[in-house]
Amino acid sequence: MTTASSEPVSRRSLGPKIGRIAFGVIAGLLVIAVAVAFFVVWTIQRSFPQTTGELELSGLEAPATVQRDELGVPTITADSTHDLFYAQGFVHAQDRFFEMDFRRHVTAGRVAEMFGESQAGTDMFLRTLGWRDVAEQEVEALDETTRAYYDAYADGVNAYLASNDGAELSLEYAVLGIQNPDYEVEPWEPADSVAWLKAMAWDLRTNIEDETERALLVAQVGDDAAPADSMSMLEQLYPTYPFDKNPVIVPTISTVPALEPETDAEPASFNLSSEDEAQAAVTTIEWEEAGSVIEAASLLLGDVGEGIGSNSWVVSGSLTESGMPLLANDPHLGAALPSVWYQVQLKCSTVSAECPFDVGGFSFSGLPGVVIGHNSQVAWGFTNLTTDVADLYIEKVDGDQYWRDGALVPLDVREETVKVAGGDDIDLTIRSTVHGPIISGLTDDFTAMADDLVMADGGALAHGETDAAGAMSGEYAVSLRWTALDAGTAASAIFALDTAQNFEDFRRAASLFDVPAQNLIYADVDGNIGYQAPGRLPIRGAGDGWMPQPGWDSAYDWTGFIEFEELPVSYNPTSGFIVTANNAIVTDDYEYFLSRDWDYGYRAARIAHMIERRAALAPLTAKDMRDIQNDNEMWIGKKLATVMGDVEVSGKGPQEAVALLRTWDAQNNVDSAGAAYANVLWSNLVLNVFQNREEPLPHGGQARLFTVVSALLDNPDDPLWINESIGVSTMEEMLALSAEDAYDELVSLQGNVTARWNWGSLHAITLTSDTLGSSGIAPIEALFNRGPYPVGGGPSVVNATGWELGESYATTTVPSMRMVVDLADFDTSTWNNLTGASGHAFHPNYVDQTEDWAAGIQTPWAFSTDAVDDATVDTLVLTPKG
Repeated sequence: MTTASSEPVSRRSLGPKIGRIAFGVIAGLLVIAVAVAFFVVWTIQRSFPQTTGELELSGLEAPATVQRDELGVPTITADSTHDLFYAQGFVHAQDRFFEMDFRRHVTAGRVAEMFGESQAGTDMFLRTLGWRDVAEQEVEALDETTRAYYDAYADGVNAYLASNDGAELSLEYAVLGIQNPDYEVEPWEPADSVAWLKAMAWDLRTNIEDETERALLVAQVGDDAAPADSMSMLEQLYPTYPFDKNPVIVPTISTVPALEPETDAEPASFNLSSEDEAQAAVTTIEWEEAGSVIEAASLLLGDVGEGIGSNSWVVSGSLTESGMPLLANDPHLGAALPSVWYQVQLKCSTVSAECPFDVGGFSFSGLPGVVIGHNSQVAWGFTNLTTDVADLYIEKVDGDQYWRDGALVPLDVREETVKVAGGDDIDLTIRSTVHGPIISGLTDDFTAMADDLVMADGGALAHGETDAAGAMSGEYAVSLRWTALDAGTAASAIFALDTAQNFEDFRRAASLFDVPAQNLIYADVDGNIGYQAPGRLPIRGAGDGWMPQPGWDSAYDWTGFIEFEELPVSYNPTSGFIVTANNAIVTDDYEYFLSRDWDYGYRAARIAHMIERRAALAPLTAKDMRDIQNDNEMWIGKKLATVMGDVEVSGKGPQEAVALLRTWDAQNNVDSAGAAYANVLWSNLVLNVFQNREEPLPHGGQARLFTVVSALLDNPDDPLWINESIGVSTMEEMLALSAEDAYDELVSLQGNVTARWNWGSLHAITLTSDTLGSSGIAPIEALFNRGPYPVGGGPSVVNATGWELGESYATTTVPSMRMVVDLADFDTSTWNNLTGASGHAFHPNYVDQTEDWAAGIQTPWAFSTDAVDDATVDTLVLTPKG
């Protein structure tokens, strides 16, 4: 009995033991989970900046105040310019230092020092361009006052680094430390700031891709067509700007007083008389990580992509409700997290000649001053000038020499070393010609161009021929001539803009803003509006840069730059408004050649139309400006909808889809089923016409394709409608097939209920960190990336959210910020950023502006002292140590 009774007792006692063990395991796991969570939270939050109270800093001369609003946007007030820019450097480092550190490694070609061998190829290319070297030259040439601004800014950054290191600076450093524990942050230098302007010039490059594509297209069809036929095809695929349909920025150049000569002097580097000017070169080592020279830099700087451009316009008081000007701007750039822009205000306690700053707007982290915005007297905005400031040259290279006007001259050769975290150093041999980098041999495209010898005037020269190069020995190569590879003055222009008080001051600042070349619009509190084309715009010899040119013939060299006083300018035009949207600046009767690769002007035409239409109904307000910025009309979609009315498609589903176009308002709105179908139809049509054929033709930017396809739709007999590879021989067959393909694609993406289709989720944006957000490790990417967010708009739409044809409808290029400045009362101005002020993942200001950005909502922009005080939620006082 004892034995019999003992067995149940054992069983009964086993249950609680198991329960206690299970509880102990769960409790232990919970403790571990809590500890891990605490560690993660502690690691994340330890880098969040102090924004209240006081901080003692060595190097300050007097207290400086940093007031932040609920979005974390700082207004910095100081007694001197030294303390003002010192504080800006400190605050930039508080919010965005990892971004700043990464950017300076990119511009110096030193990313492999952070992320290892995978980035070595990109470093080779960027080191070859020599941006850091050019930046150092520009810093050395700065006047004493401007140099003091950059030095003070660097001191402020370094003051932050003095008391923060590793994960205290940013969560990224905690993750980076796992892979690269030996990485050490270096002190900030002025050249680190200036070099970022070179990166922005790369991001805003315009026609390098087009020039390459045109040359390869000529080579592609050259065996089967005469040069004249090849050029005819190019002219069809790259049509001229539609001057008869879309506006130019400056229809009539204004007469304005010339600037004083002594304040408009060009730096010595603008002199083209010496062949020692060339700055860039090429490495002899092949890349492994990137497929092209363009892709290599774009991996880290952002692809020029579809939609790079910008909108800006200014309206005079004669058209506004207040009787004062309104100025709007939304630069279009590659999507980035954090946003490329950083909102900030810089105010001298007492504005004087010694401390002249009272300015607010958008800055770049890592760069002192405000790039776009307004001060107490004037406002300004930027769009990309889209002038041709880069040319490709075919060179004849023989060993360490190359041919120039019948004689061999030495290549410039230098040696550098790329350091690689966790790997061996890479020695580089870097060479350059008078024109710039020799870039063939690095990429398939440029190598093919050298092999096929495609040059200006439709010339395609085969190897072995007696050609324009004569009997020159050696191999052919391709070099790049680009204004950004010469030392310039943009580093000074920012401060001249920030302190401009009138149109003359504004033009003086514009005369310094050479690279990247931008359209500058202007308004002031006296009611004036204006425009100035700045930049360093080349004057060419025998060629126009539309195709590669023979480098061995100096007749094709640049001969100088257009004098500033001869550049297009507009001041108080009779129309009452000025619109810039990367459209042509002037008509073709302008004395100098500027470009053949303008945006085709659909955004500019739409903006001008809306200004005129609204002004005819009622005086314009700031709300009108914001509404125009959010306009989603798809011009080519309207034409497709009209044409599809006469096309018979097969199947109930495709017929229902086409029927959506009949009631669609042509607006690419987030919730629009018609917009979803119209864009997918457009994509399939373009791919069927230009890509799905035995010998694919380039499709390129969508603005250009709007013009090309529009002309095709007006000409049903055009041979481009014939595509034997997909069994199409007429325009109607092509449209019907594309409509049916579009239906099938959209069903696969969003289902077969057309009423549930929507453009916003199809076109959504996922904000991706440029570094660890693209690591390929999902848990790490989840720490830094955000989204997706539904987005409206599209390419060549005023709300210019670009996507890549043939790849995805997801948004890749964006209005990177939006602002509307009201010159009647700066405090009624509004602004919005793509992400937020903070670069710290999980900080409340990391992406707190993104939902408003996607919805086109702007927030009030407090500028006056009283308005800033009312908006302040955090105040930090920086005081001199000791």
